[in-house]
Amino acid sequence: MAVVQEVFGTCQERTIHRYTMSNEVGVRVSVTNYGGIITSLKVVDRAGREADVVLGYDRLEGYIEDSIYIGSLVGRYANRIKGGVLKIGKSAYQLSCNRPGIHLHGGHEGFNKKIWEADIIADGRGPGLRLSLTSPDGDEGYPGTLRVRVSYILTENSELIIDYQAETDKPTVVNLTQHSYFNLAGTGDITNHVMQINASEYTPVGPDLIPTGELASVDDSPFDFRSPRRIDQAMSEEGTRKNAGEGFDHNYVLDTHGDAAKIAASVYHEESGRLMDVYTTKPGLQLYTGNYLDGRWKGRGGVGFFKHAALCLETQYYPDSPNQPLFPSPVLVPGELYHHTTIYRFGLQG
Repeated sequence: MAVVQEVFGTCQERTIHRYTMSNEVGVRVSVTNYGGIITSLKVVDRAGREADVVLGYDRLEGYIEDSIYIGSLVGRYANRIKGGVLKIGKSAYQLSCNRPGIHLHGGHEGFNKKIWEADIIADGRGPGLRLSLTSPDGDEGYPGTLRVRVSYILTENSELIIDYQAETDKPTVVNLTQHSYFNLAGTGDITNHVMQINASEYTPVGPDLIPTGELASVDDSPFDFRSPRRIDQAMSEEGTRKNAGEGFDHNYVLDTHGDAAKIAASVYHEESGRLMDVYTTKPGLQLYTGNYLDGRWKGRGGVGFFKHAALCLETQYYPDSPNQPLFPSPVLVPGELYHHTTIYRFGLQG
């Protein structure tokens, strides 16, 4: 196995490359050093037919113009921080607000819009790519110079391993994730996918999608995916807290997490037989079912991304954790290493 490098385009007078990893069982992953974006992830079905199971654009320009984080690395802080207000100890910082009253996914120019340094790496588990970035003190309002390394590794067991590391020279917050939009059918929508999430609680949100600070049980609600069930079935249910018919955009409180990556969720598409398991070391998982896709963004072949065309499973600290003292802390201090591993494992069933 090897990593194939090709020119993908030009941005800011710099040449941008795309790197493709493949294994012997038909999985091919392409990543670009612009935004650390997964531009393509091809997996065969039970009949050996290949499909791209992530949304993407044909050209680099699509990713440059994109505003919905298609396939990208997200940071410094994935998800929402209310008012862009960041308090660390006795210090307070004002982050940029790229949504009304909200700092979302790192601000106006988060890590998804950065050009990363790329190195092809030899890893015993499979072909790999290491991306590196230095975010300067004050970047989008964040304190501290943050040095980030993210590795993508593809194994012969069809595991896409994403390993995140970061170090800082001042106390700051870090919450990195991957924002690929998955559709295991490769076409149509994801409402017929079967999903399981290993979470007994979730974090309810207000109208601005900011958590209230409560941890609520998924019992007797549309949010209960502890046993596998179809997404459209969950959407059709009336919940005691919310009608989920429009879809999901919620953080789940995972039942198990720790230093070793543990299974957080599984997604299955019956017709193709494709199965994706998600493992993570982080305490939270954001389920987003593409509720706000409306055709304005045109993907491969000029086809618009429509509502529920794909879903995101973003491993993370909880949204607005810097302002929620009962949530796990995302603070990183000098001398400590931020380390986060997420694995997307692909297989066939049935």
